[in-house]
Amino acid sequence: MLSTLRHGGPGAALPLVIAHGLFGSARNWGAIARALADRGPVLAVDMRNHGASPWHPDHGYADLAADLAEVVVAEGGQADVLGHSMGGKAAMMLALTRPALVRRLVVADIAPVPYGHSQTALIEAMRGLDLGRIASRGEADRQLARRIEDAGVRAFLLQSLDLKTDPPRWRLNLDALEANMAQILGWPATEARFEGPALFLAGAGSGYVRPEHRAAIRRLFPAARIARVPGAGHWLHADRPEAVAATIRAFLDA
Repeated sequence: MLSTLRHGGPGAALPLVIAHGLFGSARNWGAIARALADRGPVLAVDMRNHGASPWHPDHGYADLAADLAEVVVAEGGQADVLGHSMGGKAAMMLALTRPALVRRLVVADIAPVPYGHSQTALIEAMRGLDLGRIASRGEADRQLARRIEDAGVRAFLLQSLDLKTDPPRWRLNLDALEANMAQILGWPATEARFEGPALFLAGAGSGYVRPEHRAAIRRLFPAARIARVPGAGHWLHADRPEAVAATIRAFLDA
């Protein structure tokens, strides 16, 4: 079972399960989870090979969807599901393969298409840290800066560095993520459809959900709505948390 951070208690709404993106963790979505916890229980999960969840050599979207299905079944058999980036693809696959488990689907800044970029350079940068010589997050940041210029990206990655162990360790299965990178960036061919309500929420400044992706979205999710969050990029939940939470709430309560 995936490691889960639970917010809120029993309420009128079904549970909301939140699946983070690549190199992330349940904690990344804490602000959104807390903002929505007055509706009912919100469960932010660590995806496999991330955070405190089990490590496994397989990391395809059928595997990730099965992990989410296990969480939903344990919570009663139906939930609203929100996924960002890699977690968004996992949430889509869950809705397509186990539609009875998903009441409403929210997909944050990703489309059901393959992407041509790679994140292996970030894995190489994380591997390049001399963990035995790191005593603080500041030192880890200085080492990462030799390979990663963007301070925001460094800060995001360093959320997964455990400084309480001796020596520090990444709470990421870098070997499995690198080996499965083609699957993570890809999208499996499927003819399944999810007929339920779906919201595709994109950052206005992000290039992950493009106009040419609309046909693929509507083919698999015919009831989908597509909306953009002004002033937000790919990490829209960090850029505009209040706007994102309000938009998600309106959709879930519609």
